[in-house]
Amino acid sequence: MPLPDDLRDLYQQVILDHSRRPRHHGRIEAPCTHVHGDNPTCGDEIDLWLKLDANGNIEQLKFEGQGCAISQASASMMSVKMQGSSQSQARQLIADFRTVVTGEGNISDEDALGELALLEGVQKFPQRVKCATLAWRALEQALAEANGSQAAAPATPS
Repeated sequence: MPLPDDLRDLYQQVILDHSRRPRHHGRIEAPCTHVHGDNPTCGDEIDLWLKLDANGNIEQLKFEGQGCAISQASASMMSVKMQGSSQSQARQLIADFRTVVTGEGNISDEDALGELALLEGVQKFPQRVKCATLAWRALEQALAEANGSQAAAPATPS
């Protein structure tokens, strides 16, 4: 079912705004966790910096990268949403976002997604799912590394 015109317009406005004026763009000085991810099929790349506070919450999250509007907008939207989150909140939001863009699974808290729900439209374009989730895979990897584990999937899709 196609998106209504007003929702499609909002989707385009939000994506363009975040891709043209990314929030939390830049680097974090050490000490922090830094990961690099890329999507070799389309050339999208991201470097992500994560700093946790004394309680293990996300104190700062910044990124730099290049790629399509969807990958850059998704990274920007993610960085806004994750500031100050606990790691468990971040992991749940990662899972819910993955569900939004793939259409597979159940969302635990739709309200927590906010404008991220607008990226639901990428479900119709499977090649764009990797673009939308690149930053999210990088964050998953950074959280694992910050906790001394290499258990997370690499930020580069296979």
